[in-house]
Amino acid sequence: MPQAFDAQNPPFDRLTHAEINELRSTIDIGYWGPGEVIVARGEASPFLHVVIKGSVEERDGDEVEHVLRAKDSFDARALVHGAAGSTFLAAEETLCYLLPKDIIVRLIKRNTGFAAFFYSELSRKLTDYAEQHDDNTGGVNRVLRARVKETRLHDAVFIDAGATITQAAQMMEERHNNTLFVNDGTRTGIITGTNLARSAVLLAMPLDTKVRDVAHFEIFSTNADDFIFEALIKMTRHRVRRLAVVSQGAYIGTLEDVDILGLVAGNSQLIPGRIDRARTIEDLELPARDIQHQVERLHRQKVQVEVIAEITSDLNRALFAKVFDLIAPPSIKEAGCLMVMGSEGRGEQTVRTDQDNGLLLASPVPQTDLDRFRDEFTSALQRFGFPPCPGNIMVRNPVWSQTIDGFIRQIKSWVMTPDEYSAMYLGVFFDAVAVTGRGELVDQAKAAMSNMMQGESAYLARFAKAIDQFEDASAGVLSAIMATVGVGSDVIHIKKSGTFPLVHGVRVMAIEKGVSATSTAERLNQLAQLGALSQDLTDEMHSALNYFMEVRLKSQIEAMRTGRHEEEAIVRLGELSATERDLLRDALKVVKRFKEILRTRYHLGML
Repeated sequence: MPQAFDAQNPPFDRLTHAEINELRSTIDIGYWGPGEVIVARGEASPFLHVVIKGSVEERDGDEVEHVLRAKDSFDARALVHGAAGSTFLAAEETLCYLLPKDIIVRLIKRNTGFAAFFYSELSRKLTDYAEQHDDNTGGVNRVLRARVKETRLHDAVFIDAGATITQAAQMMEERHNNTLFVNDGTRTGIITGTNLARSAVLLAMPLDTKVRDVAHFEIFSTNADDFIFEALIKMTRHRVRRLAVVSQGAYIGTLEDVDILGLVAGNSQLIPGRIDRARTIEDLELPARDIQHQVERLHRQKVQVEVIAEITSDLNRALFAKVFDLIAPPSIKEAGCLMVMGSEGRGEQTVRTDQDNGLLLASPVPQTDLDRFRDEFTSALQRFGFPPCPGNIMVRNPVWSQTIDGFIRQIKSWVMTPDEYSAMYLGVFFDAVAVTGRGELVDQAKAAMSNMMQGESAYLARFAKAIDQFEDASAGVLSAIMATVGVGSDVIHIKKSGTFPLVHGVRVMAIEKGVSATSTAERLNQLAQLGALSQDLTDEMHSALNYFMEVRLKSQIEAMRTGRHEEEAIVRLGELSATERDLLRDALKVVKRFKEILRTRYHLGML
């Protein structure tokens, strides 16, 4: 009975003490020499294998997809579903624990947590892993995943719009509520104690002023069934400290930032206030640092990476808009639109990598104004820690700061007479969103780009071909493969191997189908609704992308800590747990499956 078997190795850590003892009593050990097949593709397996020593290659034909090492397990599919999806071959002298199928099947039926490992696809595995991880790290994700209606809400108190400031203050005092909803005929507004104090003290308005004259009739709200993290993002995005709560079409209360203060370290909704109060570029240095520190704090608290990315994106855009407001001359403010692109535009960037931004102008402006703005805007962002873009995709480059007519001509040249960079430029721009100014200019340019490419199979195929600019990576990481992406034999470049093929492939399909969404997640949802992708594949791609973002974020934070910024997208397999390697293998399989769909759909083998 192999007592050395590690029962803390996932998924066995989900078994009870009695179940572990039951399993240990049945375990045997197997030996294979170099080159011997352990499980052949298409065959069933009488055992679940757990590597003790040596290494096992998972092969698809002659291609090595992954290399399994100590504590890695295989092949759950052969065990449960009766047919291995790959061939498993000993790459060297290898020892494995042999866990009989009968006992594994009994444990699966008895223990739902253990069963999840065998029956779940990537999305469910990630959820299960996140929930277990969260249980041991403070539970912030659990809180943020709570519903708004489950928190302490301030009751909805209504006042007539014809009441006076004095009457409103008295009602707040009587009802112990600092916020009132204002009924004014068919519209509803909101007023706070701060609004009353400002009106009476700073603006010296008479105390008999009607409430309708000081209330706000643009109400930012959240649904009672929304998650807390969704409410937090809305507070950050709209730069407010409270939200009205709606249930079945009626206001039932308000949720204030103080109600969730402390759940998220750093309290991200306070940063926009610091940005708004800035009067100089120097004033923005502190909130700019706060944004980056916020990323690290949220990550330490195990907040999900997509939530971190969305909060960070909103804060960065507020920062960029303020920089624009402080330095843009009147001519550019009147004619211009500041945009962000790439991962910043998609809302998928966390740690600052480089600048992807531009300026579109409705009409020409004085050249001296434009030259000065180009230099000052780019310099300000560098001052805040946003490195220059290696591809020079930023306001400083005249290609990315020009009139809308000139930019549309530029897009046409990228489509009609492409060079080696055209696909990258088109892809980066398709992710653009307006930050401030005349947002219709971005819509106009993107519509022109889509019209040029929709229905043009040759253009779309050339655009899609970019998914193959980097070799497929595997968790086995053959030296020859990884040399093509410029890293060592024991590491993966997670952006090139994982994130980029998913993001760009979805981008191509979005253009083909006329999907206007900017984030990859929303594009996936719309493509599924249109029937362009199956819902199962959509879910798996979304989960894989989130996992790649999570793994990369860890690498980015480590790169910042060590000062080795060239490794911000590098993942060292030896530093991953067995569970993390299992998730990475599954995520890379999703990438491979999606790339095969794209190669067939756009006939990439003919290019």
